[in-house]
Amino acid sequence: MTFTQLDPPLPIHVQDKGAGYAFAVIDYGQEHHLIWVTAINESGEIWCAPNPKVRMMANWTMGRRKAEIAAADGCAP
Repeated sequence: MTFTQLDPPLPIHVQDKGAGYAFAVIDYGQEHHLIWVTAINESGEIWCAPNPKVRMMANWTMGRRKAEIAAADGCAP
């Protein structure tokens, strides 16, 4: 198991929880999803979210669109 502190924290969106900042990642190994340790903006709660529930926030300068827009265009998995 490894615990990696992210510096700087990454702005992400956790499905069913909302926008927040991931400040650490836990890796339990090859049989497990990465776990993103995230502070949710609206509630201040700290959640450990599995990788499939985490999405990067949109970033216009990097060409990263919102997940729902990309899905509508057939660009998201």
